[in-house]
Amino acid sequence: MSNFLCNSSIGKKLVMSISGCFLVLFLLFHMSMNIAALFSAEAYNAICAFLGANWYAVAATGVLAAGVFVHFAYALWLTIQNRKARGQQRYAVTVTEKGVSWASKNMLVLGVIVILGLGLHLVHFWSKMQLVEVIHSQFAMGVDANGAELTFHPANGALLMAFTFSKWYNVVLYLVWFAALWFHLTHGVWSMFQSAGFANDTWYPRLKCVANVVATLIFLGFAVVAVVCFFKSSDFIAEMVNWTPSL
Repeated sequence: MSNFLCNSSIGKKLVMSISGCFLVLFLLFHMSMNIAALFSAEAYNAICAFLGANWYAVAATGVLAAGVFVHFAYALWLTIQNRKARGQQRYAVTVTEKGVSWASKNMLVLGVIVILGLGLHLVHFWSKMQLVEVIHSQFAMGVDANGAELTFHPANGALLMAFTFSKWYNVVLYLVWFAALWFHLTHGVWSMFQSAGFANDTWYPRLKCVANVVATLIFLGFAVVAVVCFFKSSDFIAEMVNWTPSL
């Protein structure tokens, strides 16, 4: 089995499809959680407090990190093998095949942008929330758009999200990240099912449609939260600046 997963092209694609499926499910969960903040900052913070640094949340974070690493490592591995297999032919001028999307030809580049965006997200949020709780610090620090220093409880995700997106350049950076994620998912989701054996004329258009719907839902869900927080950051900050979790 290990030889199949490591030495076979089909095996590597299967690993990528399984890890990719897991990551898509996480994105849908994370998006749904973020949208809750638009309806109730208190509810969003309650979710953050429930997850926090509990053992199951820390364990899930470790599994997620492993999934991202495996997915990216196998993608890089497959790309290198494909380049070696093509040899000098990769420099030849070729005609683009009909039906081949731009995203499918640039998955590695899109993947790198997604990884960089993930790093930005970890700096802005994870390092000031779960990490702070893990190291047993009670508060995290931040600065709002006016340069004022904010002190807040690490479970106060609504406040952290509000002042992070109060800066226009953060909104732009995240929108670029979400756009790269959209392109990556439009190809990745249907390719995931294709690797699982759903590769025929009947399923292909259906899976392409499913991929576009899932990618668009994730993009809009994350993007709307960032844009709304930008325009309503002052209201969110005023509402949640003194919030503390109920015992």
